[in-house]
Amino acid sequence: MKFERFIALRYLLRRQGLFAFITTLIGVAGVSVGVAALITTLSVMNGFQTDIKDKIIGAQSHILVFGRMSPETYEKKIAQIRELPLVQAAAPHIYGQGIITYAGQSLGLVVRGLDPEQEKNINTLTSSITEGSFTPDWDKDAPPPLVLGTELADSLGLDIGDDVVLISPQSISTGAGMFPKMKKFRISGLLRTGYYEFDHTIAYTLLEHASDFLGLKNGVTGIAVKVQNMNQAEKVADQIQELIGYNYSVRTFAQMNSTLYAALKLEKTMMFIILFLIIGVASLNIASNLILLGTEKLRDIGILRAMGASPLAVRKIFMWEAMIIATLGIVLGLLLACLLCWIIATFNIVELPGDIYYLTRVPVRMQLWDIVAVIGGSYMICFIAGLYPAVKASRVNPTDAIRYG
Repeated sequence: MKFERFIALRYLLRRQGLFAFITTLIGVAGVSVGVAALITTLSVMNGFQTDIKDKIIGAQSHILVFGRMSPETYEKKIAQIRELPLVQAAAPHIYGQGIITYAGQSLGLVVRGLDPEQEKNINTLTSSITEGSFTPDWDKDAPPPLVLGTELADSLGLDIGDDVVLISPQSISTGAGMFPKMKKFRISGLLRTGYYEFDHTIAYTLLEHASDFLGLKNGVTGIAVKVQNMNQAEKVADQIQELIGYNYSVRTFAQMNSTLYAALKLEKTMMFIILFLIIGVASLNIASNLILLGTEKLRDIGILRAMGASPLAVRKIFMWEAMIIATLGIVLGLLLACLLCWIIATFNIVELPGDIYYLTRVPVRMQLWDIVAVIGGSYMICFIAGLYPAVKASRVNPTDAIRYG
């Protein structure tokens, strides 16, 4: 063991007086509480962010291609996209605007057309159905099926089997003039993605019915793409853009929900900064503890200097003292954070209202980079806190220290 480290451990373990022991304990406890609070909070926020991303991707796809395509065109484009090495699946989709009317109520929404069999390869939307289905066993003369989100159905008082009218923004020409296009649909199913914006603003129907309603003549408005690794969505989007040409718009799930993701990222950053102040306060306790140590060990420092110890060696003793206290606090804080995250994830100590959050347990997801950032930042702050006491102790005059110590 090096000389400086040996002296630092000796000073730490053989402090005199109850006050010195308490200040050391406060320094360790402050760092551990700060580290535990920061890691636990970030893990809970990661859990919520991951849950939200899963819900969004589960109802959409990793990449969306927008642009009106004829049947021959979109089949050719899908075949080309599927040949890309990082693409897992691709399927046609239709997005359009409409107004749903029922029992004197009207509400604007997004009409989405899809093929349920192909949609299974893109996302988990078909497995989100709570009642009914996309393809009910109805008579041929029955209105086309329409699947609604539970929030939208509840707001309009709709249930399976009810008939509604969709009004298209496109107009049709008649002998009496131009009139908006209207079509009757029958509610065939209800689904719940867990994301309010989707469950309250989107109505789903089969591809051919959406194409007819929006006047696309069996065409589609784009292609949905699923990649093997969602973190490579940007790279694959660029490849798709070059492949199909710049007459079409290619957007990733992050670009489609940029406002939400930016808000989540900002929230996490600000929470990291605010909670890091706890560790900053703990570092002040470490600094005060080292200043007290310098006063308490003034005579010992003078003797060390007189025996040939350099100012650098004295500084190292005090910096080792700071790092030992920081290490104890960080290790205890990390263990406490793991315990808290396990308790939160295992026991339902905080019960969330399921009708608001679509989950009853607080989600927890510990990420390695968050832990590394907290540990690294904690060491840096504790290191800075130990600089002033270390420099001050190294400047002690040996003669004065022995005389007045």
